[in-house]
Amino acid sequence: MCGIAGVLGGQGEMGAPTRAMAQAIAHRGPDGVRLEEVAGAAFAHARLSIIDLECGWQPMHAAGSTVMGNGEIYNYLELARDFQLEGKLATGSDFEPLLHLYAREGEKAFERLRGMYAFCLLGADGRAWLARDPFGIKPLYIMEHAGGLAFASEPRAFFKAGLMRTELDQDAAKELLAFNYTLGARTTFQGLRRLVPGEVVEVRDGRIVSNWRRGPLKAATSNSGDEAALLKQLDAVLEDSVRVHQRSDVPYGLFLSGGIDSAAVATLMARLNERPVTAFTCGFQAQGAKDERAAAEKVARALDLDWRETSFGEEDFWRILPKVAWALDDPTADYATLPTYKLAEAAKGTLTVVLTGEGGDELFGGYGRYRRALRPTWLGGRPAEPRTQDAAVLARWRGEARAPAGLSALQQAQWADVSTWLPNDLLLKLDRCLMAHGLEGRTPFLDPEVAAFAFPLPDRFKVRGRYGKWILRKWLERACPAAEPWAKKQGFTVPVEAWIAPRANAIAAKIAQVDAVRRVRPDAAEAFRAGAERWPLLFFAVWALIHLEGATPEEALAKVGGPVFSSREPK
Repeated sequence: MCGIAGVLGGQGEMGAPTRAMAQAIAHRGPDGVRLEEVAGAAFAHARLSIIDLECGWQPMHAAGSTVMGNGEIYNYLELARDFQLEGKLATGSDFEPLLHLYAREGEKAFERLRGMYAFCLLGADGRAWLARDPFGIKPLYIMEHAGGLAFASEPRAFFKAGLMRTELDQDAAKELLAFNYTLGARTTFQGLRRLVPGEVVEVRDGRIVSNWRRGPLKAATSNSGDEAALLKQLDAVLEDSVRVHQRSDVPYGLFLSGGIDSAAVATLMARLNERPVTAFTCGFQAQGAKDERAAAEKVARALDLDWRETSFGEEDFWRILPKVAWALDDPTADYATLPTYKLAEAAKGTLTVVLTGEGGDELFGGYGRYRRALRPTWLGGRPAEPRTQDAAVLARWRGEARAPAGLSALQQAQWADVSTWLPNDLLLKLDRCLMAHGLEGRTPFLDPEVAAFAFPLPDRFKVRGRYGKWILRKWLERACPAAEPWAKKQGFTVPVEAWIAPRANAIAAKIAQVDAVRRVRPDAAEAFRAGAERWPLLFFAVWALIHLEGATPEEALAKVGGPVFSSREPK
């Protein structure tokens, strides 16, 4: 896990802007930053050392090519074995085999990668490539300008280098307030776009000349109905994924909630490790709040985990809100960012790699909206799409979420989530909140082998009666009965309303004075006082003050009427 930045095809001074970009993303690589200039390109790599701590520094050179990446290629050992590369490798880095494969088969090598990654590769053939993994686990942003094409792991790098101004894209901001995330390649900044999941871009002379996309899901269905065989296959697929996601030369553990997905990951980690696996759980201190710590502790004791708990209260809410807004320069207004950030705070210093359960609901059919989509209208059924009064925003969502023909209604809903909110909400949240603390987040469910098994399953093995993730529950029933997979779960909600409400009137007046809020939601004060969209509006106001108006996190919180806590976060 690292941060990358650079310029391709520049004609003038590239070193200075690249150094500035490196400074902006240094928090992603606390182990050190390396800079390099070659003909027509400049690179910066901020490293968080995970694999081959001594020799895995980047930019990396082999077979006449250069690569600089963020993330992990989990099947690097298998690639080295299958292509007889062992004697040719100078390091134990997971990225070095890619350079040798590229020398053999060009960009087709990218299709062999199993992992989470965003990288820039400059080939011996003179071609330059930017690529992002199919699920969009790792981020990459690009902008074309007069001096060439610049790229970086976070938008803040471009502003720090003076390559672009922080101009709000109001259509994207409307998407943010409607869905809590933005769609597709669009960002909240005019002129800046992100590579979409699976996108591969070829760059020549600082300009994009071609691009293609490798999707995470195959438009296929299966008629297999042998439950025993499927359960056996599921066990093998999940164990293999967790095994490769544990590949690390630094301490690893997991975030454990009271849910099915993290319990499944914990079960397999406990199976694969001789020593107790370290697990962190966050609970909430608020009257009536749903707290999953008891369920998590039950699983932890059954699996003999080294279980650590942390709590989240009102003071944490106001202290962490501006820090999260700073970390999310590409914003998601998902309140789950708050406990994720707190968990990362707690794990820092103990772990460097954290496995999580993101993706289990999307691949195995866990959301209640999937079950509602399968019901007839007269039984309360409705499409599995977000609700908004903005017809234009909803039309854009439908365009991004459109699934290929031939899929079941359930698969269409799964496809929509994997295309929209998974990369631009859940995975964005995980990347920014963990990288703010120098931690690497890994998602074993979001693996091509797991997806190839889960997505084509017949609907009855995903949704059956009132249960989603049916086959995963059936497997967990045997693998870890303490998880109580058939019990009704509390769900995951953060009691933000209880903490905002006492200050609502004062905050309403202050957020309405924020320029970005005034332009996007002229009725923000009235909506806030009425109790509508309080959290998204508050988050957007704090975010805008930091990233559009240059306020520090402390200043932003004060300007919206929140209590001020000391902070050392960078501006």
